[in-house]
Amino acid sequence: MNFLGPIKPIARSTDPDAAHRLKPTLSWPHLIALGVGAIVGTGIYTLTGVGAERAGPAVILAFAIAGAVCACAALAYAELATMIPTAGSAYTYTYSVMGETLAWVVGWSLILEYSLACSTVAVGWSGYLVGWLSAVGVHLPAVILNGPHAGGIINLPAVVVSLGIAGMLMAGTRESATFNIFLVVIKLVALAAFVALAIPAFDAQNLHPFMPYGFASHVEGGSTRGVMAAAAIVFFAFYGFDAVATSAEEARNPGRDLTIGIIGSMALCTIIYVLVAIAAIGAMPFTALGQSAEPLALVLRTLGHPFASWAIAGAALVALPSVILVMMYGQSRIFFVMARDGLLPRALAKVSKRTGSPVAVTGMTGIFVAAVAGFFRLDEIAELANAGTLIAFIAVGACMMILRRRAPEVRRVFRCPQPYVVGTAAILGCVYLLFSLPEKTLVRFAIWNLIGLAAYFAYGRSHSLLGRVKAVRV
Repeated sequence: MNFLGPIKPIARSTDPDAAHRLKPTLSWPHLIALGVGAIVGTGIYTLTGVGAERAGPAVILAFAIAGAVCACAALAYAELATMIPTAGSAYTYTYSVMGETLAWVVGWSLILEYSLACSTVAVGWSGYLVGWLSAVGVHLPAVILNGPHAGGIINLPAVVVSLGIAGMLMAGTRESATFNIFLVVIKLVALAAFVALAIPAFDAQNLHPFMPYGFASHVEGGSTRGVMAAAAIVFFAFYGFDAVATSAEEARNPGRDLTIGIIGSMALCTIIYVLVAIAAIGAMPFTALGQSAEPLALVLRTLGHPFASWAIAGAALVALPSVILVMMYGQSRIFFVMARDGLLPRALAKVSKRTGSPVAVTGMTGIFVAAVAGFFRLDEIAELANAGTLIAFIAVGACMMILRRRAPEVRRVFRCPQPYVVGTAAILGCVYLLFSLPEKTLVRFAIWNLIGLAAYFAYGRSHSLLGRVKAVRV
């Protein structure tokens, strides 16, 4: 595989020098909270409405399909994360299995995933802030609540929350992860309260017709419709578990903690999503739900629970930043590892002596996230983020199967059941979801990767530390 660049030995992946090594400060409760904090967020609080607009009541099926694909990917991640307990997740696995060039493509896609995921949640948070303040009679000017696409100048609340979270991460990883546990508890209590209030109003008539736009993704009335079109965007709601894999180098007991963190967070969140989606769709017509930027709060207002609606919207304001925190954490670690490998300027891989976290790269990530959140629409950001994630999941499924053939003797703390069935299902499911995204999203994603490849061949390939070692040996 020389034409795909050098392959990083698995043993080498675990031995960075002291100046560029992250501190192991996280235990399994932190990792489960990181997973739940990333997974349960804007997907269920805001994209439920977007999915309902695309698939009708069948958005419930869309959640199930996206969750099944993610479950297969999660099993593959759990096996690889415990084999290669180093920061970088899919980027590092690809580097150790398929070579540097493909690793760059995956890493570049992960940069897109995490940064745009942060921006999506920041925009969703801004929508909830507007609704929450309006309920108490405070109305902010539209010019600071929307980007140029909606006649405004900038989405200022989204910018402020993005920069605030970046500052928190720069203060230290363990401190941020501990605070995240508090935010996750608030989030879960709020969703449990929503289900308890909405389920009694369940009306089976709201589920008919169940699949008004059909199953396959297609363009109808100028919009992308169908169950798979909805699955391709609500997929965003599930994939936070890969941020747990990104934290591998900072786990105290990677073999045990990573398995619990990845599998535990996915199982818990799938149950939560199914319950909330059924409660929301059963409580009111999907046509109304699909028009709201704060669908869960809308359901409760419609059912005559104004205080509960206000309180749950307030809980979303408190809890949604946990998603930004975890995703921005993952983004900074991808930047960090790529810089440590020499593919990006190595100065970005410096860690703070006081906190053990990469301060410079975290600050840079925060500025980029804030800029995107301030000027772009939520649905377009989420779709483009999903494209990056799907590429990463495809790579992880392939890496797991290749290593089963190439290195069957390597100790695996967690062994994925039926690896070739699970890996193939993850790859085929992700490919189908990828091509269910709107055509303009795929074009933008292709342009992003062409820019990335140009940067790799102009800078990364010649500055790669592993490439230099190989050249010296030759």
